[in-house]
Amino acid sequence: RLCALGAAAAARAADPQQVRLTSLDGTELIGWLFLPAQAAPTATVVALHGCGGLYATVGGRRGQINARHQAMADMLVQQGYAVLMPDSLTSRGVEQICTQRLAERKITERERRRDALAALTWVAAQSWSKPDKVALLGWSHGASGVLASTDAGQSEVASQQRKYNLAVAFYPGCSASLKGGYKPNTRLLLLIGEKDDWTPAAPCEALAKRVEMELHVYPDSYHGFDDPLGEVRLRRDVPNGVHPGAGVHAGPNHAAREQAYARLREVLVETFK
Repeated sequence: RLCALGAAAAARAADPQQVRLTSLDGTELIGWLFLPAQAAPTATVVALHGCGGLYATVGGRRGQINARHQAMADMLVQQGYAVLMPDSLTSRGVEQICTQRLAERKITERERRRDALAALTWVAAQSWSKPDKVALLGWSHGASGVLASTDAGQSEVASQQRKYNLAVAFYPGCSASLKGGYKPNTRLLLLIGEKDDWTPAAPCEALAKRVEMELHVYPDSYHGFDDPLGEVRLRRDVPNGVHPGAGVHAGPNHAAREQAYARLREVLVETFK
């Protein structure tokens, strides 16, 4: 664990600035903006949290941006990128939706798409940004939002003046995109665990056979494999997944995390060189 956290701890990102932006559905969103300290950003990464939201719920970081999101921001800022993290949940009065059944959720991929598209417009209006150099990244529910936000077949996506230069999805649920005829409007990198029993790899592998994308399936890895803290555990409070009602596994695989981070850095350089 210390090895995995070493690089991030050595290069902490500056404390984020709180910003405000308006979703396409009219919701006033809180956002957290990380900027490199020394120079103008090379590009911007909009990062969409998962069903648990942006914030730690236990421990010394309770109420602060949690370790997974902070580690990503630290790494990206160190590489010279700005990072914007829209808060799709507490902005709507909800702390988390992981324990809600899919059919009961009122915050869906539609809301995440509207937030992501609004974030793209917001970034383009900032004096520090390069409007033609913006990537979209997400985890789990946010990663499904990444797919929804880059689907050329969606009228909300097709009607936008701008589009993301790159989409990166950490362990999304791919079933809806597979059934819905998803067609990416940008370069897509998808990263998922072989043993994921929450958002399984199989639908994503099937999707990769239909559309152009780069897919990495990491051996011996579960949902949340890039979390820098904790260990794999069974979450019985999650009613969804491969075996509804039986719970799902989530937790880190540090080797997979390092490989995913390395490939992400490479793809960002390739995209924004």
